[in-house]
Amino acid sequence: MTGVESPAYVPGHGLLKGRTAVVTAAAGAGIGGATARRFLEEGARVLISDAHARRLKEYEAELAAEFEGVSALACDVTDEVQVQALFDAAVRQHGRLDIVVNNAGLGGTSDLVDMSDEQWSRVLDVTLNGTFRCTRAALRAFREGRQGDEDGQGDEGGRGGVIVNNASVVGWRAQAGQAHYAAAKAGVMALTRCAALEAAAFGVRVNAVSPSLAMHPHLVKVTTPELLEELTAREAFGRYAEPWEVANVIVFLASDYSSYMTGEAVSVSSQRA
Repeated sequence: MTGVESPAYVPGHGLLKGRTAVVTAAAGAGIGGATARRFLEEGARVLISDAHARRLKEYEAELAAEFEGVSALACDVTDEVQVQALFDAAVRQHGRLDIVVNNAGLGGTSDLVDMSDEQWSRVLDVTLNGTFRCTRAALRAFREGRQGDEDGQGDEGGRGGVIVNNASVVGWRAQAGQAHYAAAKAGVMALTRCAALEAAAFGVRVNAVSPSLAMHPHLVKVTTPELLEELTAREAFGRYAEPWEVANVIVFLASDYSSYMTGEAVSVSSQRA
């Protein structure tokens, strides 16, 4: 199947002007890095985070050469102390927090019959528990910020905060060798829906994106060429998504254009089955 060429990169339109965002797992490669760049292009101030401190600093320098308002802080989302420090830093640096993108996740391929407890637990701890820790910290920051307003109405436009979680289509669709990852991503979707109901009371929206196949260097390291070829063939366009194409949907969910959406998991996919 001949793949359709990737579309032209879409320029920014100031959709997030004046807002402060935290993006996890954003050390350059993949959806997190693409999201941080898109947010900056849309006018946001962005605190990027990743467990890989060296790559994080390199990407911070790359972005800072092009944009104002970018900073970085290393954070392992399996460590509650580091998670809290990340959100404290965002508020301390900018005096506010508007958007959180929970992108941290860990994959791998192993048939369930051969999967160790450590493999299962590690993927769940980064992908699901890490999203839980960051969502909890974000909701606390949003709630406290909202309660601190004299009128209780948040800032202009009534924004109380936005969380966008990175799930996956494997949370809906079975894939051999991905039981731990699929369980974690299905959990992220359920967490998103429950958090959205609770957070609505203080004006916060919580949604998720569920990509199918967005190519980046780290995916190549944990996926065989044969599986990548098979997954690409499932896509109606005959190609994988560029990370920035997923980031575009995250921008939409973070912006006022999605003001009536919460608790949704938006598929970013052209899969036929």
